[in-house]
Amino acid sequence: MPPRAHTIVDPRFPAELRRHRQARGLSLRDLARLGHVGKSCIHDLESGTTRPSRQIADHLDRILNADGALTALVVDAPAVTTGDDQQRLAYVHAEPTRLDAATVRILADVLAAQRRLDDVLPAPTTLPSMVAQWHTVQQLAAHAGGPHAAALHEVAAEWTQFVGWLHASARNDGEAVRVLTEAATQADAVDNGPMAAQVENFRGYLERQRGNPRGIVRHFLAAYQTPGATALQRVGDAVQAAHGYALLGDRAAAVRLLGEASDLTDAAEAERAPVLAYWLTPTFSRMGLGLAYLALGDRAAGVDNLRAGLGSLPEDQQDATWTHEYREALAAAG
Repeated sequence: MPPRAHTIVDPRFPAELRRHRQARGLSLRDLARLGHVGKSCIHDLESGTTRPSRQIADHLDRILNADGALTALVVDAPAVTTGDDQQRLAYVHAEPTRLDAATVRILADVLAAQRRLDDVLPAPTTLPSMVAQWHTVQQLAAHAGGPHAAALHEVAAEWTQFVGWLHASARNDGEAVRVLTEAATQADAVDNGPMAAQVENFRGYLERQRGNPRGIVRHFLAAYQTPGATALQRVGDAVQAAHGYALLGDRAAAVRLLGEASDLTDAAEAERAPVLAYWLTPTFSRMGLGLAYLALGDRAAGVDNLRAGLGSLPEDQQDATWTHEYREALAAAG
């Protein structure tokens, strides 16, 4: 069987459909007549009872002159699993002691695809489906047995970390802290240093969005000092901790950490990024460097590094939500 795509619907779709309909002064019956669909269909879409397809979202978008606003809330995600894969997953979910290597591989592939989807879709759009998948994987990991259970626990721990990141990106701060705390425990349980460091990195990111310099320093330093973290990770963590110190006015600590990051550059350039931080490259940390230099008052170095870091991103990451703070900093710096 060929891979089957699935549709992701932003939870804001029902309210947005209603808002655009009412802005046009249309009743449910009016829109149904214009769209050649049943009134009950429009009602169910606005109540969230029915999930729209990409085609119906585009159809209603054109009728309501919504300029793509409705269409953007419904995405056909790339196909990852085949019908046979789905059957295998259903079987193992019902019989978790029958877990095999193929099932673990399928779940790892699904998670990798979801991470890539995060580069092109905002977190609020993907969170509901990701959380549902996460709960399923966690339940399976809790009951799985046999020689492949350890590998599944590692995938499940990475899934927890990813859901924590999505909550942080969506600014569900309380839930982000709760899930990332759980992710740290799971990363330690599977003895995965890069994963444990990445959890702290995400906590540092959240504190930066909160405007909390001490939290920035605390979590990025923890990531930097986590045993087993890769050099690529440590460069970025040191740079971002330096940014926190600069915001606190501790220039000496900031400069010291920037020097340590520079000393790690050769080792970092010789590494491949860990799968759970696939976006890391030798130039990725230049965006963090840009923020640090701006906070230190060096506008020229800040602008140069922000431009270089943003310019080196792959095409599918250019418009990712997490790039906005760097673009805003660059625009503010002139």
